Amino acid sequence: MFNVNLTDQPKNQPVKTVLFFGDSLTAGYGLTQNQAIPALIQQKIDSQNLAYKVVNAGLSGETSAGGKARIVSLQYQNIDVFVLELGINDILRGITPAETVSNLQFIIEFVRIKYPAVKLVLLGMELPSFFTGHTLNEFRMVFRHLAEKNELLFMPFLLHGVAGNRLLNMADGVHPNAKGYEIIAGNLWPILKTIL
Repeated sequence: MFNVNLTDQPKNQPVKTVLFFGDSLTAGYGLTQNQAIPALIQQKIDSQNLAYKVVNAGLSGETSAGGKARIVSLQYQNIDVFVLELGINDILRGITPAETVSNLQFIIEFVRIKYPAVKLVLLGMELPSFFTGHTLNEFRMVFRHLAEKNELLFMPFLLHGVAGNRLLNMADGVHPNAKGYEIIAGNLWPILKTIL
């Protein structure tokens, strides 16, 4: 379920851990592990000779409720950077925005208690355009609210520049293809490298 990409690091420098915890967008649904966001970020880290290993703890189909149940089983001695990407599947499974907030807040608090020195990054999502009204507005505020309340490093829309573009998504129109993931990793890297 978890894939770890280890690379040669400068000698005498302890290797720190970046853990991506999310759903199919983290896992790299339909692609090889080397094409998923965590692996692409590992490549960027390696190109800078930074002493970090990236762990892909993505699980396709995961909801925030599933993530809440799964987070307590993390068995890593230390996590230095925790990247949280969950919530978009909630709306498809009937989980309310209020429940999503509660579940993600639990994950954030659990990680901070277990790893007091951790740096957290929240990757936000937006609903597809066919959602309208009250639910759309509530869901839009979920991630911003959590980022502000918890003072998290925040990427407002993970799929910015990719969502809705047929050339950058798989045939399902939901999951990015390899080119789409390259754009996403390119958008995320300037944010993430500020804390490495």
